[in-house]
Amino acid sequence: MWQVEKRDSNLQTFQRKKITHSIIMAQKNIDMVDEELARELSLWIVRELREKYGKENVISTADIGDMVERILIEEGQYDIAKAYILSREKQRQERRAGRGLGVKDDLGLSYNQLVVIANKYLRKNEEGNIIETPKQMFERVAKALASAEKNRPKHWEKQFYKMMSELRFLPGGRTLANAGTVNNQLANCFVMPMPDSVEGIFDVVKESSILKKNGGGVGFSLGRIRPKGDLVATTTGRAAGPVAIMSILNHASEMLLQAGGRRSGNMVVLPVSHPDVFEFLTCKQEDTVLNHINFSLALTSKFMQAVEKDGDWDLVNPRNGEIVNTVSAHSIFDLATTMAWRNGDPGIIFIDEINKYNPTPQIGAIESVNLCGEQPLLPYEACNLGSINLSKHLKENRAVNSKNRIEIDWEKLKETVRLSVRMLDDVVSICTYPLQKVTDTVKANRKIGLGVMGWADMLVKLGIPYNSDEALVLAEKIAKFIQDEGLSESQNLAREKGAFPNWQDSLWQQMGRKPQRNATITTIAPTGSIAMAAGCSYGIEPHFALAFYKQAMGGYKLPEINQDLMNHLEKLHLDRNGVVDEVLELGTIQHIKKIPENIRQIFLTAHDLKPEDHIKMQAAWQKHTDNAVSKTINLSADATVDDVKQAFILAWKLKCKGLTVYRDSSRLEQVLNIGKKVKSQKLKIKTTNASKKVQKVQNTQCPQCGGVLTIHEGCKSCSACGFSACSV
Repeated sequence: MWQVEKRDSNLQTFQRKKITHSIIMAQKNIDMVDEELARELSLWIVRELREKYGKENVISTADIGDMVERILIEEGQYDIAKAYILSREKQRQERRAGRGLGVKDDLGLSYNQLVVIANKYLRKNEEGNIIETPKQMFERVAKALASAEKNRPKHWEKQFYKMMSELRFLPGGRTLANAGTVNNQLANCFVMPMPDSVEGIFDVVKESSILKKNGGGVGFSLGRIRPKGDLVATTTGRAAGPVAIMSILNHASEMLLQAGGRRSGNMVVLPVSHPDVFEFLTCKQEDTVLNHINFSLALTSKFMQAVEKDGDWDLVNPRNGEIVNTVSAHSIFDLATTMAWRNGDPGIIFIDEINKYNPTPQIGAIESVNLCGEQPLLPYEACNLGSINLSKHLKENRAVNSKNRIEIDWEKLKETVRLSVRMLDDVVSICTYPLQKVTDTVKANRKIGLGVMGWADMLVKLGIPYNSDEALVLAEKIAKFIQDEGLSESQNLAREKGAFPNWQDSLWQQMGRKPQRNATITTIAPTGSIAMAAGCSYGIEPHFALAFYKQAMGGYKLPEINQDLMNHLEKLHLDRNGVVDEVLELGTIQHIKKIPENIRQIFLTAHDLKPEDHIKMQAAWQKHTDNAVSKTINLSADATVDDVKQAFILAWKLKCKGLTVYRDSSRLEQVLNIGKKVKSQKLKIKTTNASKKVQKVQNTQCPQCGGVLTIHEGCKSCSACGFSACSV
């Protein structure tokens, strides 16, 4: 049989099943799958190849592709032929674009995936030139992580590589970028304490700067900081208060950026009982201040009950526990919701719900979360995250009378969950943490955060509307499946390698569980860049838009439209170009009446949904998630402050651990204008001598590629190149 010359000049043995697979993929693009037909066509293609190239030892992939096109047309399979030809042409364009990036695509990735991977994760030499391919990146990561395995490291290396290269699961960005390199810092997020002393504060600023130097986001609780104006006995002076410390943290991050470091972010949490709560809530009235800070208000159940009963609330000086003021609980709640309505800040966390599931209460209470809020952590703790691409865990439904042609591949998902847990545990083992205190805390608890991405893609392929009861039931089912399988694998690892050192007296030990390797297992992160690298939707978010412009190499490309929607348009025989133009008007298809209602309901975007739809989905995933769930609750531009209040109350009642809202057009300039008809709303602002890159991030333009920025959990990121203002 022939050797096949690939485009990179490597040779592979000819396999007929690859032709069959390519025909099936073309069938899927027109929403039909007939494997028997694909096999028959591939047999015919092989016969024709033998007749034409029988005496040759080597044939090219182009020769095979040309023959596939010819036979499909000759056999009257015009729709399949069209889909196959279009797919080949798209691959040609993306290969050309990839070469422009300086990236050799050896995994068949799209141009947009290559842009993110090239900018974020591929190794570069001192001149900034890329020196590895996507395949080599996954090989590097797999080898580094498998080195933690004492038994069969080569076996696990192959398994890790296979899972990542198939884009079934990706670890966090720092792991992809740093595993197997000199900089072996693999964690994305940390939490630090903040003591109430000048020496302690600046020690933490120093330590957190060391963590942020490599791109890690850091969370802080300022609950121990005495209020502004409080007495400082050692100097007879007056305290500056928490907001002043936020300015110090922000300035430190800015200094790191200007010194050539990676962009980093801070999450600052303040308890709702702190006397400076009103100043805290209004500290970012201007969008141009504290631009390296996300901040959240820590609400207790007692406070929320006081809001419901229109009761009073005590503000307590943390220095001595004395009540310094009593105010209406509504005065705090109303200001928090007004500010969130105005510009998306603050977020809120429900600290009682978080500590209810704190796995190691004997070590201490949880007071803060990571940058995007999905990971509650103890002081000096880090968590290593990774996400399963749900859209890669579907298969053809062979049931005779089933109305759905696609179903979830539960066996494949089980395999991915278990392998991912082992892989993330190995991240904990090999990671070099910048501070010994972090190393000690992390390895005593061995927390991991296994999450998901591609949820919106999965729902579309299954034909399930995002806002349906069916979607909520399925979310709970998948979350429970991942939690149960992940826990089982962590217990297997405990038998193999030992339980986490703080197992004794942990919440799980007291509940009578079997020993487990990891104090926590599941987390739903926003995913951001790794979702772009995997070519899927973010986290558990709905699609933000179904069509938008992608930028490449400094110029606009053609409009990009959701591929699943394109497949449906083909099936409906609608004018694709005409529909694309209409979708680009507003980024949604809800106004296009020629598309059937049942299809429009499947393709709902973030702004097509009611706030309660978002919150119910977050709560469904939270029900079976150890840590927390990161999700943005999108509100329309005409939403009211009362809508925000109702969202906060609903999230509390549904036992979410936190909430972030973003009202359309509520920032100085709309972060992403999807539709042509949406007018950008700019306000004149006075700029400073801060870095130009920071000024750009405050607006809509990506400082890296000139593209547009979207917002997820208060963090701006670019859908074109993967740039993130939070670098997570």
